[in-house]
Amino acid sequence: MVLSRPLRALAVLSTFLLIYLTFQILSPSRPIDAPKGPEDDRHANFDRDPNLDETGEPEGPLWRADDYAADNPNSPRINATLLSLVRNNEVDGMVQSMVDLERTWNHKFNYPWTFFNDVPFDDEFKRKTQAVTKAKCYYETIPEEHWAIPSWINADLFEESANILEEQKVQYAHLSSYHQMCRWNSGMFYKHPALANTQYYWRVEPKVHFFCAVDYDVFRYMAEHNKTYGFTINLYDSPESIPTLWPETLKFMAEHPEYVREDGALDWLKDSEKRPEHNQKANGYSTCHFWSNFEIADMRFWRSQAYEDYFNHLDRAGGFFYERWGDAPVHSIALGLFEDASRIHWFRDIGYQHVPYFNCPNSPKCKDCVTGKFTDGEAWLHKEDCRPLWFKYVGVG
Repeated sequence: MVLSRPLRALAVLSTFLLIYLTFQILSPSRPIDAPKGPEDDRHANFDRDPNLDETGEPEGPLWRADDYAADNPNSPRINATLLSLVRNNEVDGMVQSMVDLERTWNHKFNYPWTFFNDVPFDDEFKRKTQAVTKAKCYYETIPEEHWAIPSWINADLFEESANILEEQKVQYAHLSSYHQMCRWNSGMFYKHPALANTQYYWRVEPKVHFFCAVDYDVFRYMAEHNKTYGFTINLYDSPESIPTLWPETLKFMAEHPEYVREDGALDWLKDSEKRPEHNQKANGYSTCHFWSNFEIADMRFWRSQAYEDYFNHLDRAGGFFYERWGDAPVHSIALGLFEDASRIHWFRDIGYQHVPYFNCPNSPKCKDCVTGKFTDGEAWLHKEDCRPLWFKYVGVG
C-alpha cells in the first residue's frame, strides 16, 4: 500500500521525535541551572556576615542592674534619656515599642522617657505610655521656632522641587511635615530646653521591635568606653533624595578644613566601588548612613562647634526642603568627617527591627529574631546593606 504524501511526512516526523526522546531518556542526566535572582546575592556582600558568629556583650567593664530602682535618687543612672518624636495618634505603636524595650532592657535600669511633639500630648497618650514603665515620663512640646519652616525657604520653589522629587519616586516629597521632622532631628532636637542637662539619648520610634535581653547599662558603656555614637543598621540612601548634600558638604569642608579628622571615616563616605551608580547620582557620596531610627549618642557631638557650623551651612542651603535631606545621612556624614571612627560603635548584641530591616545577632539572649536575617522584604533589599563597607574601612568593633 502506498502512503499519501501527508501521511509519509507525519511518519518521518514521528520517527525523528521517537529517536530524540529515546536519546534524552538514555543520555546522562545534567543538572538544571535555575535562573539566578536577587536572593542568590543576599550574602554576596560578605565573606561571612558577622551576625552569624556567636555574639556576646561588648568587652570591658559593664554596669549591671544593681540599685537602679526607679525611685532611687542615688542610683548609678547617668544623665541620659530614652527619646521619641511621636504624635498623639501613634500612641499604640509607641506603646508596642516601649513594651519591647522595657522587657529587654529598661525594666532593669529605669531610665526616663522623653516624648516630643509639635502639639501638646493628650491625656490618652500620657496615660497609656506611663502605664507600661516604672520610669519617669516627660511630655514636651517643640517650640514653634524649632519646628516652623525657615523664613528663607521659598514656598513656590518647594512645590516645584517636590514635583521633581515625586517624578523620581522620592517618598514624602510634598509632605512638608516630613521635611520639618528631618530638619528637627538633624539640628534642633538637642536644643530643646528639656534636654539642656541631658548628655546621652537612645532614640526609639513607634512600631519598632527589640528582641534580645541586654543586661548592662548601655549609657554607662558609652560614657566609660569613650563612645560618641551607636548604631545597629547601616544602609544606602536614595541618591535621588540628596543630590546636592555632598557637594554642599565639600563646600563646607573647603571653608573649614580644621574640622575634618584624619581618623574619621571619609573613605566609607566616598566609596564608589560597591554601588557606583549611587556615588554618581549623589555626586561623590556613597550614600552609606547609619539608620537613625535607632541611635544611641552623646549630644555633646551635636552641640559641638563643628556640627553646629555644618548644620547651619546645610540649613541655609535649603536641601531639607528643596530636596529631602534626612537626619540619617546628615548625622552620618558629620560623624564620618568630624569624629574619630573608633568612637562609633556597632551594637551588634541589640536585636532590632524597623520595617523592613533587622539586626539579628547569634545569641541565646535573643528570641523571635532569625540569626543573620537582614530583611523580611523583597530579596533585592539585601543590596541596601552598607555594613560591609563600614567593616571594610573601619572594622567590626
